[in-house]
Amino acid sequence: MGEHNAFKLLFVINPGAGSNSGVNWQETIAGYFAQLPHIVYYFILDDKHGADELEQYIKSIQPDRVIAVGGDGTVTLVSKLVMGTSIAMGIIPAGSANGMAKELNIPAAPADALDVVVNGNITRCDLIGINDSDVCLHLSDIGLNARLIKYFEQSPLRGKLGYARVLFKTLYRKEQVQVLIRTEKEEIQEPAFMVVLANASKYGTGAVINPLGAISDGFFEVVIVKKLAISELLKMMFSKQRFDPEKIQCFRAREVNITTARKVHFQIDGEYKGKVYNVKAKILPGQISIILPQ
Repeated sequence: MGEHNAFKLLFVINPGAGSNSGVNWQETIAGYFAQLPHIVYYFILDDKHGADELEQYIKSIQPDRVIAVGGDGTVTLVSKLVMGTSIAMGIIPAGSANGMAKELNIPAAPADALDVVVNGNITRCDLIGINDSDVCLHLSDIGLNARLIKYFEQSPLRGKLGYARVLFKTLYRKEQVQVLIRTEKEEIQEPAFMVVLANASKYGTGAVINPLGAISDGFFEVVIVKKLAISELLKMMFSKQRFDPEKIQCFRAREVNITTARKVHFQIDGEYKGKVYNVKAKILPGQISIILPQ
């Protein structure tokens, strides 16, 4: 590879992400690039070095590509900082679920994921603007799944055992809430266990919550889970079939306003945001460049 093909790469490493334990990412990355002409920088996310410091570092070194090494929370943080710019974002899966990496078919093996960073195709993708202050690249929701994420964050257990434990706790305490959903075309009032704002199609577990999902079509989907039916859960896990609209309703939107009868749990891209009465969302078309496998 000639010098004219060299990139300036910034790897944003979250050492607290789920599967980072025992992995020396700087050593792994340095080893991969040892014989390549690219210029590599590192930024370690910790208690003293967060989004503000990262934003300043990006401005100071002007990288061609910024790579999130972590889970969905790390990916969302990086996406906020590079949206609307010419900087491309890469992803190295290193979290507990890695939902966005799975959505984009980014390999789990570090060397293969690094190959994508260098040799992948760059595609413009949409974001969802949330409440005029946040963005969602993957999936946001109110209700059941957001409560599960809260429990998982509080649990000392990680991995499949930790997830199974909080899943049981969440289902045991499941409850519906009355929701009012207004879009540019319609108004829906329903009791629901959860409402999903979906830019993508599936959670990190592999469950397909949005069969219509595409991250660059200028729309997001609103998914209303009205009933927890075994038939629909099986569709999520093993197929991309359309849901029974009497149980799970799914429709496209460019803008939506969701109001709930009482405060409910809310999460954005795997990060718990607390309880809310209201969520406003709108599509932000083509706001970010993402490096995808060829």
